Amino acid sequence: MNASEFIKRLQDVVDNHATLYVMGCFGAPLTGGNVSRYCGNHSYNKRAERTAMIRAAANKKPPVFGFDCVCLIKGILWGWTGDASKTYGGAKYTSNGVPDIGADSMIRVCKDVSTDFGKIIPGEAVWLSGHIGVYIGGGKVIECSPAFLNRVQVTACLNIGKIAGMNGRKWTKHGRLPYITYDMTEETPAGSATKPAGRPGTSGGSSDTSAPLAFSVGDVVRFTGSKHYTSANAATGPTCKPGTARVIGTYKGKHPYQLKAEPGGGSTVYGWVDAADVQAVGGTSAGSGAAAKMRVGARVRYSGPLFRDSNGNGQGKTVNGAFTVKYYYPGRKCGVHIDGLGWVPESACSVIG
Repeated sequence: MNASEFIKRLQDVVDNHATLYVMGCFGAPLTGGNVSRYCGNHSYNKRAERTAMIRAAANKKPPVFGFDCVCLIKGILWGWTGDASKTYGGAKYTSNGVPDIGADSMIRVCKDVSTDFGKIIPGEAVWLSGHIGVYIGGGKVIECSPAFLNRVQVTACLNIGKIAGMNGRKWTKHGRLPYITYDMTEETPAGSATKPAGRPGTSGGSSDTSAPLAFSVGDVVRFTGSKHYTSANAATGPTCKPGTARVIGTYKGKHPYQLKAEPGGGSTVYGWVDAADVQAVGGTSAGSGAAAKMRVGARVRYSGPLFRDSNGNGQGKTVNGAFTVKYYYPGRKCGVHIDGLGWVPESACSVIG
């Protein structure tokens, strides 16, 4: 399995399946006999509070699947598909040349193990004593943990940097899993204009130099896509959320803009993106000319809820229509105040005049 497919399958677990942290479980649906099996297979699961959690998750429709940290990795590599009719969700124990080993043993079999997170690439294992996850790019990790959300979840890799609104932890080491073919390019730490996530690279495709780029480094833009890449010519990349972002690099490749999400802008982008997914803040796509910018006095179109303050507290009624911007605080979660009604996210507004 290559790294991009590995990450895609992990992300599918996060996005499309209900999960619960269950020690020793590599993707079994918590239905039928599996409920009793995993209430009694390990001393951790035998704790009253953990047994109660497993029983509360039992026989749901759709089902809840159990994982622990290293069993998430093994389950995917053993072929887990989320098939609730299978005892282990479609995974076949110790298949595909992947042994049944623990988190501490798994980091020991990894290649190029390092404490330097400036050299980490997507698909690598990240480890601290007794716990393991997978780095997916953009400063993020997929892990299964009883901490935070008590399930398979996306967290920030604090060795690279904090991500607003996301739980995170600092890891001790990272390394390349011997069961994975690494097809994604190197990343360097987030949070620095001199060391952006990803690089132009040449991993797949050829450069497109047919037209000048519409945006420059430093421009604040609206990202409208759902995928970012670790290089300007990468063939595959992980998903992310749209919203306001800043251009931190350009390169005339398949994905010519390198973006980093602006604080409070709603996006999680941190990588190279397609030109078609980059718009001026007013809503005009790259290459189609200048657009009106967000400002006090601008007319905007907005559909969505109002909020009590610019930090997004106190959600109120939903409005839909054209409004005038009365106050504007760039970078805040809900930094646009419309018509004296309330605060709304800039990422959800289209400037029309």
